[in-house]
Amino acid sequence: MSALNVVLPFCSSVLSFAFAAMVLDQWWQRRHSFQLVWGIGLFWYGISAGTEFMGSAFGWSEPLYRTWYLIGAFFVAAYLGMGTIYLLAKSRFGYFAGAMVLLGGLLSLVFSQSSRYPGAGTAGRLTFVVALIGGVAIIAATALRRPLAAHIAMAVLAIGSVSVAYMVLNASLPAPGYALDSSTHVPVGSAFPGYVRVLTGPFNIAGALCLVFGALYSAYVYMPKKRVLPARLMALAIVVNFVVSIPAAVPALFAGRLNSRVPATILIAVGAFIPGLTSGLDRFGVTWSFFLGEFLGLVLIFAGFLVSEEVFRNVRLGATLWSRAPSASREREVG
Repeated sequence: MSALNVVLPFCSSVLSFAFAAMVLDQWWQRRHSFQLVWGIGLFWYGISAGTEFMGSAFGWSEPLYRTWYLIGAFFVAAYLGMGTIYLLAKSRFGYFAGAMVLLGGLLSLVFSQSSRYPGAGTAGRLTFVVALIGGVAIIAATALRRPLAAHIAMAVLAIGSVSVAYMVLNASLPAPGYALDSSTHVPVGSAFPGYVRVLTGPFNIAGALCLVFGALYSAYVYMPKKRVLPARLMALAIVVNFVVSIPAAVPALFAGRLNSRVPATILIAVGAFIPGLTSGLDRFGVTWSFFLGEFLGLVLIFAGFLVSEEVFRNVRLGATLWSRAPSASREREVG
């Protein structure tokens, strides 16, 4: 066992809980839904990393392994992504969120047909149908009554969370009740039956993509823009205009004219991408980077939240520790 297998999850867990406390304290002050859901997501992050620390330091057990898989594979990315959906509830981001739920369901269906997940066919088809209904509902709400889309997505997530919790906690596991990589001793999900493992798509994949691309979308909204393509082209316009606007954003950053949310959300996007990548590699047997990616990603997300005055105008742990004055102008035009 490597010492890093103990140190990195321990640091991730402590930072996650402290971070969650700060975000929930911000929610207590300002009562924004995205802060509450992000706080819950960070609390899940702390528990997941805590199980990794406990398992690496004192030995794995079946209850610890089940808790790790349920929270790490299903809850962390899903609730952090859900917080982003609430943050952008007044925008057209619901179209993307609904599409990602659909994509997650489609990937579950595809994975269920693989020989890697025997006996997962029915679970994959059922997951796809539920994701299809949920994704379409989110997209329809975005078109007809935009603020309702986030609440629909939260309802889908809550129902899904209860369902997968029942399945994970009751799945039959072969002895010794957990699975570790033989070389790195990092936990892997292979002890769970295929019908459980294919359920992660609408949770983990959709949540991570919403967190990453929601952060990039926020950066685009608040940065000085050079509009090459008209707004009516929607996603294509955002991608192209974002790329061509970057050269103007860099000098604005160093001149202090760039809204704090731009560098903040870019840090969050990179921080969300790293553990998403390393956890994906873990599924395919590349486990050496798992704990490292988890820690580095959290550090970058934490840095992004601290940079952004939109989220943290003051930092508190009961009493105010630090406050900032409002920044300069911001750009909100999209397209």
